[in-house]
Amino acid sequence: MSGKHSMRANGDNESAAQVVIESPSRDDGAALWRIARDSQKLDLNSSYAYLLWCHDFADTSVVARVGGNVAGFVIGYRRPGAPEAALVWQVAVDDAQRGRGLAGKMLDALFGRLVRQGVRYLDTTITPDNEASHRLFESFAKRWNASLERSEIFAADQFPDEHEPEELFRIGPLVRPQSHSG
Repeated sequence: MSGKHSMRANGDNESAAQVVIESPSRDDGAALWRIARDSQKLDLNSSYAYLLWCHDFADTSVVARVGGNVAGFVIGYRRPGAPEAALVWQVAVDDAQRGRGLAGKMLDALFGRLVRQGVRYLDTTITPDNEASHRLFESFAKRWNASLERSEIFAADQFPDEHEPEELFRIGPLVRPQSHSG
């Protein structure tokens, strides 16, 4: 069950391109891979992984389209051992669309749908140096009037390569956002 949410990319600007937020299709996998690669911040998965993600986890993921092109994505899944929680794996916005609140709008659209399906918590992992992600998820918790708890999930020495530690952010319980545009 995927819903579409439409909004203007620049608020009230009538000349702004229409933004549509919806579940991805497998045809979107290449665009997700490109946006993740170009972010130079995300751990880049194989192109095959993004194709599979768009195919197998479309119900727990969204893409934002501007002018029909993928401009951003949120990919996630319901945690098998805790179906009341959905883990956000990656959030990315195309460089040309950054600074417009698109990541927050995608999270709100996705979790608006998931809460209706029984999800009560947003889980995500973030490295200590990723201030943009910290701000994004702190803002989400505030909009949804939910608490945010942090705990270490993976220490740096647990990774087989050079990787910063990952902190688990748990936001919830989720009911409805205080204010929701879209």
